[in-house]
Order: sequence, then C-alpha cells, then structure tokens
Amino acid sequence: MSAKTLDVLVLGGGLAGLTAALHLRQLLPDARIAVLERRLGPAPEAIHKVGESTVEIGAHYFGHTLGLEGHLREHHLRKFGFRFFSSDRHDSIDDVQEVGASRYLSVPSYQIDRGIFENHLSERASSAGIGVVSGAVVEAIQLGSDGALHAVSVRRGDAVEQLTARWVIDASGRAGLLKRKLGLAESTDHPTNAVWFRVPLKIDVDDWSEDSQWLERCEHRQRWRSTNHLIGDGYWVWLIPLSSGYHSVGIVADASTHPLDRMNNFGRAMDWLRVHQPRLARALVEADAKPADFAFLRHFSYGCREVFSRDRWAITGEAGVFLDPFYSPGSDFIAIANTYITDLVRRDLTGDPIGPYVTLYSQLFRSFYESTLTLYRGQYGVFAHPGALSIKVIWDYTYYWGVLCQLFFQERLTDLRMLGRVRDDLLSSRALNDAAQSFLRRLAADTPPHNPRVLLDQAALPWFVDLNRSLTIQLDDTGFRERIRASRELLESLAIEIADRAIKADPSIALWPETVAMLERASGLRSADGQLLAYPLAS
Repeated sequence: MSAKTLDVLVLGGGLAGLTAALHLRQLLPDARIAVLERRLGPAPEAIHKVGESTVEIGAHYFGHTLGLEGHLREHHLRKFGFRFFSSDRHDSIDDVQEVGASRYLSVPSYQIDRGIFENHLSERASSAGIGVVSGAVVEAIQLGSDGALHAVSVRRGDAVEQLTARWVIDASGRAGLLKRKLGLAESTDHPTNAVWFRVPLKIDVDDWSEDSQWLERCEHRQRWRSTNHLIGDGYWVWLIPLSSGYHSVGIVADASTHPLDRMNNFGRAMDWLRVHQPRLARALVEADAKPADFAFLRHFSYGCREVFSRDRWAITGEAGVFLDPFYSPGSDFIAIANTYITDLVRRDLTGDPIGPYVTLYSQLFRSFYESTLTLYRGQYGVFAHPGALSIKVIWDYTYYWGVLCQLFFQERLTDLRMLGRVRDDLLSSRALNDAAQSFLRRLAADTPPHNPRVLLDQAALPWFVDLNRSLTIQLDDTGFRERIRASRELLESLAIEIADRAIKADPSIALWPETVAMLERASGLRSADGQLLAYPLAS
C-alpha cells in the first residue's frame, strides 16, 4: 500500500469489494483506493462461495458497466436462463412440469466461477492502480464523524499498520464488520437454510431422459447450462454448471419443513436427496461423485438498517443484506448498492454535499430490497403447487424485467428527477406485486395441485420475449416514462388474466379477499383479453 491516507478503503476483496473499487476507478481516475482482502493469495477455481448464477442486472453490471463482457464470454458459461422442474419424489425428469424457455432470449446472463472471476477482478484492479492487499486482517475500525477521517488497524503477518481514509466501504461478506460494530443487523422473517457442495462432473439433466420428444423441446440440448431448479414442498435444489468443470449443487429449504440437521453434511444431504430428488441422487451415485467441498448456512436471509451514511461509510454485498438465492439476486444487489455508493463517493470527492443524496438513495435501496423480499417471504409453500409455481415464475419475471431492470439498464437509479416523475407507477406496481404474492400463497394452499407432463415455454410468449428484448433499447426521458407506465399496465393485465383463469376453474376464487385485493390493485374488475398467457396456469 503506497499511501497510509486514502480516499477510499474497501474492506473485503471479493466480488462486492473489487467491483466497487473498479467502478470507483472509472468515475475517479486519480482517487487513492485500496482493497483489503483477508485471504492470502489468489482464490482457487470453484471457490466455495454462493453466487455463481447471475441474472440480468448483475450480468449487465459486470459486462457493460464494468466492461467485463469479453472475460465473461471467454471464461464463463452463458446461462440458458432459469429452469424449474416440479420433480419432488419423481425418478423421471421428463414426467413432470417444466417451466423455462426453449431457446436463448436477447439479454445474456452467466454462470460464473467465482474463483476465476474474482482473480480477474483483482488483476484488473491492480492494473488500474488500486492497491489490492491480501492477507490483511482488519483488527479495529474507528469511524470518524463531522469530517474526521476513519482509522483502520490492519494486521499482515506479525505487522500491524494504521490506515486512515475519507471513505470506508464494507464489503467483508457475512463477517459484516460495520454492521456488527454499529448494531445494524435486521431480521427478514424468512427462516430458511441452505446447504451446498460442488462435484467435479457435468450434471446434464438431458442425460436423464431417452424421450426424443422431450429432448427436442429445447434447442441444442442446452438444459445443462440453465440454473436448474428441482422443486418441491418448501424447498428447491439448484444445479449450476461452472466453466472449471465442476457442478454446484445446493439445497435451499424452509426451516420448519426441512430441518437443517437432516442435510447438514454430505451423507445426510444425499439421504435427503434420495427421498426428495431421487433422480439427482442416482446421478451422483452412478458417477461416484465425491464433493470437493460442503457448507451450510442456517437462517441465511438477513437485512441491515443502514447501508449508506452521511459520515462517509457504506456497506455493499453480503456485508449488508442477503435475501435468498432463488432468482439469484445477490449480484443484482451488489450492482445496485455499488451504483449508489460510487455516486456518493464521486459527489463527496468532487465537493458536492451528499446528505440529501444519502437519505434518498437509502430510501430507494430499501424500497428495492423490501419489494424483492416479498418474492420470498412466506412463498416456499407455493413450490408444492406446480400451477401456482408457474404463475409465480412468469409474474416475478415480469415484475423484475418490467420495473427494476428498466431502472438499472436505463441508468436511472440516481436520476432523482425522473424517479419522481414515475413514482406513482412504481408505487402502483409494487402494491400490485404485494397483492399478487398473497394471491399466489392462497392459490397454492386452497386449490388442488396438478403436475402435467408439459414444458411451459416462456419463449412461446411474444410479449415476454419482447419485454426481455426491451432491456437492450436505450430510451430518452419520454420513452422511459412510457416504458414504466407500460410495465405497470402489463402487470395489471397479467393480474387480471391470472385471476380470470383461476375463477373459471373455480368460481369461489372470486370471493377470496386476496383475489379482490389483486383485482382492485389492477384498476378494476375488467375482463382479461386472454392474449398474454399461451398456456394454462391454474390447471
């Protein structure tokens, strides 16, 4: 480290910290930036971290904002979207409902080997003049106030160094250095556990079937590149391929339905898979798969009361909030937090007062966090009902691509003037999403499940394909306002059609308070046109 007094000191040299440092370097070419990483030396390939699967915001942040698209394409795997199999206790993957796209859509996302990626980020940061210090253990943090610098005590081997910095960014992961120091931890009321391991083989679900018709549903036998979800009551299992030749396998489960002590080592996890996902268990046994690692997390979901401060500290990544690995939102929230943090640092180092921006950015980040949490909290019961699950997937995608992705791809997260203009549409969309999630819980709990042998092909929905493609089209102010309004109207139409189809299957559904609330949020009891959904969702 060439300077003991820095403009920005980043605590943690993983994904969140290194991307924050690189983003800052783009905005502030002359800033004195250092990153402290506890691990000594480069990360191993197939490093034991969650977060391999990116979705559109995270992928766009890495590829476009940070300019890493070439590295992603060359050294990682393009993801064939999400894929969901209602395969609990089924030995045949081709005999259950499958939800996914039969072909690639326009906007890429990636399966990322975190070791390869973080080593590349570290090299890029060092080449950009950022001091990346490995083997650095943070022993003490003294936060300054009223303009005073922050002081950080760092141990490297037997030596202790005192550093000062105008800004401290905590990217220390679950260590949560600042969150622990300041008592900022917050519960999400989402008691869910996870176990995961990696095996040195390719798990190709297409190999689990000899049915040519089933195999030909998807182009070029690319299912193995998907984040494959094997779904059951209160749980899901992930299958994520890595470019290093490993496959990541994880079990994520509601703590009350599937206690952690039934799966908290590899032997128990295999016993659990033999019951709930026997086809996967058989594939691992036939390959004589030996885990390269194994880990578990109890009650992994958590929040943080404050992530940006007027006193020039900030928190990003898992050091602050973590929702759920379902839909892979981790890198998205790194992208969103880093966007706000780097803008605050830029403003401060160029002489602008940051107080009002801290307040507004904190409110916005909190809003995105809370609206995304509604996709998970209390929703694991929906997984037991294939019809409700298929509705949830199409709804959640529409909400994500139509609202949050539009804000990020159109670079509007910090455009406070424009956010004010679309505020009513954003609030209406959020309220409708809350109502729709309640409806889905009731639908799963109170209607009989069916598990048809069918692919519900998202690529067969023209409006859905167009919504994905819309992320690639840059808009002026007028076009952006129209896009957000159109997204709200699309959600309203989709909600009405979902309710209409459910009521046709069971007229008593019209009397549910959840149905009434959803339809009221969707601007009244008007008839759906039946043009959005090309396949039955409630049967």
